Amino acid sequence: MGVHPSESLVRVESMVAENAVVIFSVSTCSMCHAVKRLFRGMGVSPAVHELDLLPYGVDIHRALLRLLGCSSPTSPGALPVVFIGGKMVGSMERVMASHINGSLVPLLKDAGALWL
Repeated sequence: MGVHPSESLVRVESMVAENAVVIFSVSTCSMCHAVKRLFRGMGVSPAVHELDLLPYGVDIHRALLRLLGCSSPTSPGALPVVFIGGKMVGSMERVMASHINGSLVPLLKDAGALWL
């Protein structure tokens, strides 16, 4: 039995507020693994929420899909979803684009997740 969508959004907001970098992931997802390694390789310690291991993970996943504007849970690139400084950066594609164009490090510094 799922929870009301607004309750899931409140839960996402609460989870996002707990750390400078928050990753919503699935433990078996290779793209999720890659984004976690990217941040850890940069010296960032993200809070990682493995949705397949949480009792309310399906509801959180639905809420994230709404935030991303995805129409279905199988939408390509739907996970991982990354938040930095309480703001949604997006999926792997957006994180990698930010990394390549040089805007990721300033975001991490501004959020207090990286001290370089």
